[in-house]
Amino acid sequence: LMTRIDIPFYKRKGYEDSYLGPSVYHSTRYGFRYKDHVYAGITAEKDAGEPFLALHNTKGYDHYSFYFLLKDIRRIKTLALGNYRLSFGQGLVMSNDFIMGKSTSLYTLGNRAEGIKKHASTDEFNYQQGAAVAVNWKKICLSAFYSHRSLDGIVKEEQITSINKSGLHRTQKEAERSNLFALQLMGGNVAYTTNRLKMGVTGIYYFFDKPYEPALREYAKYNIRGNHFYNLGVDYKYRWNRFLLSGEAAIGKSGGYALLNKIYYSKTSNYTASLDHSLYTLNYWAMYASSFSEGGHVQNENGWYLAVEANPFRYWKYFVSLDFFSFPWLKYGIDRASSGVDVQFQSTYAPSSRLSMFIRYRYKKKDKNYTNEEKVKSVLPLHQHRLKYQFNYKANAFLAFKSVADYTHLHQPGVQGSEGYQLAQVCTYAFRKWPLKCELQGSWFHTDDYFSRVYSYEKGMMYSFSVPSYYGIGTRIAFHMKYDVSQKLMIMAKVGQTRYHDRDEIGSGLDLIRGNKKADAQLQVRYKL
Repeated sequence: LMTRIDIPFYKRKGYEDSYLGPSVYHSTRYGFRYKDHVYAGITAEKDAGEPFLALHNTKGYDHYSFYFLLKDIRRIKTLALGNYRLSFGQGLVMSNDFIMGKSTSLYTLGNRAEGIKKHASTDEFNYQQGAAVAVNWKKICLSAFYSHRSLDGIVKEEQITSINKSGLHRTQKEAERSNLFALQLMGGNVAYTTNRLKMGVTGIYYFFDKPYEPALREYAKYNIRGNHFYNLGVDYKYRWNRFLLSGEAAIGKSGGYALLNKIYYSKTSNYTASLDHSLYTLNYWAMYASSFSEGGHVQNENGWYLAVEANPFRYWKYFVSLDFFSFPWLKYGIDRASSGVDVQFQSTYAPSSRLSMFIRYRYKKKDKNYTNEEKVKSVLPLHQHRLKYQFNYKANAFLAFKSVADYTHLHQPGVQGSEGYQLAQVCTYAFRKWPLKCELQGSWFHTDDYFSRVYSYEKGMMYSFSVPSYYGIGTRIAFHMKYDVSQKLMIMAKVGQTRYHDRDEIGSGLDLIRGNKKADAQLQVRYKL
């Protein structure tokens, strides 16, 4: 049993006359597991600004999620009832997984768990609701699933014009857009697996109870409309000596298609490489597709990605990646067909388990719209340079330090560039006599504008992490604590404050904070039998 509460020590403009509930965030989870075969649980959540036991939430929380999962019981590989997640192949047809995207590790790039999984998180959109089952028969696994969900959005003249994925119901307007239409989904997967080969076929059919007719701008003119949609894909994996070949081909209702193929090579544990090719046509549309891409969508993209990881010398590790991508049609913020390149290099030195450091450089060129002082629009290449250095030192079994320095620079031809800096220091201490671990993190940032913003990873509560961005001039300090009271009881807490030195207000619209400081606290308690 786990509960979490977030308390802000500031007031947003929306609480003056728009938000219907208190500013406190709260969630509760209960999970049950019997060996590795039976899982059951419930998750309840109230976002900041949403009412609790009042107005449209008379039953308490704003969102409830239930799941029941059976695994590996005779021929039943998985049986899910309630809320669940799906992922098959490379995700070109169906994937409710969280995708890491491009990183500096080949392991995270290719690590994808397929099949039916429980949905125990507080995500209010990316899941299915109904029933799903996977049955093993010799070397074949048959999966079938059905989902029926009510979704949020805007409906005008009995037509769906937009879908709201945030799960927020803080204002009267957001509450009125709750559960306005239904989406049903059904489908299946057939997978054949041997020691070297795996092949699968995935098909889904889904439909709304009202026509989906969004107001599409020019860059989205190939997104489909209507009530009924389908996607069909074929995926494979084949291991040959030191090579692993994998991929998927998918088609959709509009006639568009998506292709993703990968070649992974491992000479030894010290040398690995991966070559990926993606081709997503501009008229391929899959509502639940999620896979490797530069643009964030499995649509309108053609790319080649090469990554190499090597340990040629003792204590040293190198990572290099090169990504060429192009968009045959317009995209949001790019009013023409465009292309770009993304290059990463990281060198890591770790002479012992107590000391390590790395330096990372990333260069990306990508076209972007630009409007000059005469209001004349054009598309210019945007050059981005990012440099990061991190030093980790563990003084002893109780005390550790981490120092980070970030630099970013952006510019377009003929346009004044912008740059940003960040320095961060983290100190972690684990007490000798008590099961208590504390972490203090402080950072200073200075950027010219929003486009040269910097990012900083912060340790958060269990099952959550935070990588906030900062721009302008300011400081951030955060204190994190974890205390294992006993083998059954754990308490975790975090307090933090961001102070800006170049403004008197933070944010805009209903999220506006009058003042230059933003402080908050989080508390989480877990009881485990």
